[in-house]
Amino acid sequence: MKYISTRGQVPPVSFSTAIAQGLAPDGGLYLPATLPDLAPFLKDWESFSYAQLCEAFMAVFATDIDRAELKSIVERSYTKFDHADIAPIQKLSDDLFVLELFHGPTLAFKDFALQFLGNLYEAQIARTGNPISVLGATSGDTGAAAIHGLLGKTGVKTFILYPDGRVSPLQERQMTCTGADNVFPLAIKGSFDDAQAAMKTVFEDHAFAAEVGLSAVNSINLARILAQCVYYLSAFFRLPAEIREDVTFVVPTGNFGNVLAGWLVQRMGVPIKGFRVATNQNDILHRLFQTGIYQLDEVAPSLAPSMDIQVASNFERFLYYAEGCDSAKVREVISTFKQTGKYVFEDFKSDGISSSRTNDAEIGAIIKRVYEQYGYIADPHTACGFTGDFDGPQLVLSTAHPAKFPDTIVDAIGQESTHPSLETLKAREIVKHAVEPTPAAIKAFMRAH
Repeated sequence: MKYISTRGQVPPVSFSTAIAQGLAPDGGLYLPATLPDLAPFLKDWESFSYAQLCEAFMAVFATDIDRAELKSIVERSYTKFDHADIAPIQKLSDDLFVLELFHGPTLAFKDFALQFLGNLYEAQIARTGNPISVLGATSGDTGAAAIHGLLGKTGVKTFILYPDGRVSPLQERQMTCTGADNVFPLAIKGSFDDAQAAMKTVFEDHAFAAEVGLSAVNSINLARILAQCVYYLSAFFRLPAEIREDVTFVVPTGNFGNVLAGWLVQRMGVPIKGFRVATNQNDILHRLFQTGIYQLDEVAPSLAPSMDIQVASNFERFLYYAEGCDSAKVREVISTFKQTGKYVFEDFKSDGISSSRTNDAEIGAIIKRVYEQYGYIADPHTACGFTGDFDGPQLVLSTAHPAKFPDTIVDAIGQESTHPSLETLKAREIVKHAVEPTPAAIKAFMRAH
C-alpha cells in the first residue's frame, strides 16, 4: 500500500517512509492512497484478542514490513497494560458505556499508539542502523506516553516540547522524572499551539531533518492514527451485539486525532452509527461543526489541559476526505487559515460528526453527577463526553485516569483518586530544560544534545 500527502505535491511513499518522515515534504499529512474495505474481515476479527486484532489491522497497512516482525512489534506493545482486555468497556446503564483507554503505562489513551510506535522505531533502527531524533509537542499526555514508549530504545533521542505551567503537575512529573539520559523534556513559554507550530517548522527544514534523523511522535505521524483505529474496532466488537450499530461514540477532542481514527474506521466499512466531538472551552472544533467557520481564538487554560488547543492538526486529514480527496481545496483552506486565522466554509460537510462544548464549571459538576449517579469517577477530559442530551446509546471514550488530576477530582467529589505509579513519581527529581518556542532555539538544543 502507498501513502500520499493531503496537499498532493509529493510522490506516494511506502508505509515505512511515511512513518519515518512523519510530516510530508510539502507540509501535508500522510494518508493511505486508498482506504481499504474492512467489512469482509469483521466476522473473523470479532473473536480476536486485542493484540491479534492490532496485528491483523496493521498488516493491511504496513505492507512493507514482514508479518512475523509486525507480530513481534505488536505483541511487545501491549505487555505493559494493567488490564487483561487492554481497552475494557464499563457499562454504566443499558444505553451508556465507557471505553477505558487509560490502562497503559502512563494512564492515557496515547499509550495505545506510542507503545506501538516506540517498538516500530526500534525495529526500523535495527533494520537500517540509522539512529533517530524524535521531536514532539504535548499538551499533557502525548509527551509522557512518547517518552515511556521510547525509554530504553537503542539509537533514539527524544525531545518533547510542552507549555510550562500548563500541564498538570503529575503530567509534568511523568515527563521529567524518568532519569533517562536520552530523554529531554523542553519547557517553553506559551501554549501548546506555540509548541506545535514551532515543531512543524522544524520538520519543514529538510536539511536539518536529514542531519539529525528527525522523526515524529505527534499525531501528524500516521502510525499514531492507525494504532488508535484498533480500539474503535475492539470497542465495536465488545459492545452488546443487539445495539452496537446504534451506538454513538463520544470522543473528548483536542487535536482531532482520536476521533479521526474512529471516523476512518467507519469509512472503512465498520458500521459505527456516528461520533460526537466533545470539546472543552477551547472550542474551535465545536464552533466549526456548529457554524462551518474555522476560526482561531486565544487558548484559555482549563481543567482539561490536554484539550487546551486551538489549531487541530488532524482536521487536515478529515478535510481531505470530506472535500472529496481534493488536495487543492486542502491547500486553499490551510493557506487561508494560516494567513488570516479564519476560514469560512460555504458548505461544510460534518459527515456524521456532531459536537458539544463543556466549560470548567460544567466539568466539575459533571464529575460530581456521574460519580453520584453511577459510582464512576471520570477525569476532566472524559467528563466533557457526558455533556448534553443523549440521543440513543452512547459510548464515552475515557482518555485518562482520574488520578492524573487529583485537585479537580477532590474539588468535585470530595475524595481522591489514586494510582500506585503516580504516587512513586512524587519523590523523584524533576529534570527539564527551558527553551524558547522558536525553531532556531529548538534546533540549537537538539544539535547540542
